[in-house]
Amino acid sequence: MSAPADPAAARPAGPTLAEALHDARHAGLDRVDAHALLGALLGRDRAWLIAHDDQRLDAVQTGRWADWLRRRADGVPVAYLTGTREFHGLRLQVGPAVLDPRPDTEVLVDWALERLDALAAAGQPQARVLDLGTGSGAIALSVAHARPAATVSASDLSPDALAQAQANAQALGLRLQAWYQGPWWDPLPQGERWHLLLSNPPYIAGDDPHLPALRHEPRLALTPEGDGLDALRVLAAGARARLEPDGWLLLEHGWDQGPAVRALLQAAGFTDVATREDLGGQPRCTGGRSPAGTTGAS
Repeated sequence: MSAPADPAAARPAGPTLAEALHDARHAGLDRVDAHALLGALLGRDRAWLIAHDDQRLDAVQTGRWADWLRRRADGVPVAYLTGTREFHGLRLQVGPAVLDPRPDTEVLVDWALERLDALAAAGQPQARVLDLGTGSGAIALSVAHARPAATVSASDLSPDALAQAQANAQALGLRLQAWYQGPWWDPLPQGERWHLLLSNPPYIAGDDPHLPALRHEPRLALTPEGDGLDALRVLAAGARARLEPDGWLLLEHGWDQGPAVRALLQAAGFTDVATREDLGGQPRCTGGRSPAGTTGAS
């Protein structure tokens, strides 16, 4: 059976927008991705694209569109092609040094904002927050933007990721208290404590069949290898030594890891341990409180 003909092959001029979107569907892109890419190419929103679908791409736009379709069909995230991602109301710059932020991670941010509101109501509006493994800075910057009274810091193992997060902070006009480069607890000042610790760590198992489809994103940010729980174990075991009494640790994890993460937090002495669901109704974030009057092990 021969391959389907390329609809752009016999076209002498640049495609109309309607034809460009048809080419995208032919390349296997869904409607959302196709409109996002074409909108980024032209600097227009979806409504404009629909209203002007008879407009043609010029030669430069046609070449870039063909390249984007090829790379997207190969699994390159839309955000890497356009260079930006909308997250919790912010436009972030993203690239291959960091994960493409997922909408489900906004659940973690919303939970963090609830905890900060509770702290403010209790007389602690300038609560100290640390985002561990910040990547693009999506979590830390969203919190800093939504709750400017909070004192927010961020860390990452990757210098390139940290540079990307700092560039996003500068572009958005947001100032974080501190940036730490290194693995998890290692770069943090001795004796420093926070009211709220947040993390979306690597949690995909090393043999997960979905990993090949994510090959364009940094593997180190996706998986700690093994059963996928190693980073979560480190965070759960070390968090209480870094938390103020009654401070909270909130973690993102895989849809099937809720029971394991709850067990890790309970074994580490956390109370009020609970799990929240993502936009698709899957268990996605688990958190717990460090009891007042107790001290976690270092």
